[in-house]
Amino acid sequence: MTDTTRPLRVLVYSDDVDTRQQVILALGRRPHPDLPELEYVEVATEPVVIQNMDAGGIALAILDGEAVPAGGMGIAKQLKDEIYQCPPVLVLIGRPQDAWLATWSRAEAVVSHPLDPVQLAEAVVSLLRPAVPATS
Repeated sequence: MTDTTRPLRVLVYSDDVDTRQQVILALGRRPHPDLPELEYVEVATEPVVIQNMDAGGIALAILDGEAVPAGGMGIAKQLKDEIYQCPPVLVLIGRPQDAWLATWSRAEAVVSHPLDPVQLAEAVVSLLRPAVPATS
């Protein structure tokens, strides 16, 4: 049994409001019964991503690799290089062939556009499970 009282904060970055909404709608409030509810922090610009991540309290960052002017892969690399014990990062990529770039960015997971809600939820659950302490 897990502590389901405190929501997990998930940062969703894209310059495209439709992409952010697709992610949030695909995951919903609780993508798996073992996880607490998710609380979303929607972000449209790189400086606000950095500000939120520096402030702490984010359990997972979902970054749009196709965002402009700052793509999610470059931001992921910066976060991993600069934040001690950076939370896990999932990068949304435009083409499956770009998965190798996500490896460079040090993102823990990659999901391709168009978003498959099942694939996205599975990736998110696998990244968030370690963040949830088990209670006895």
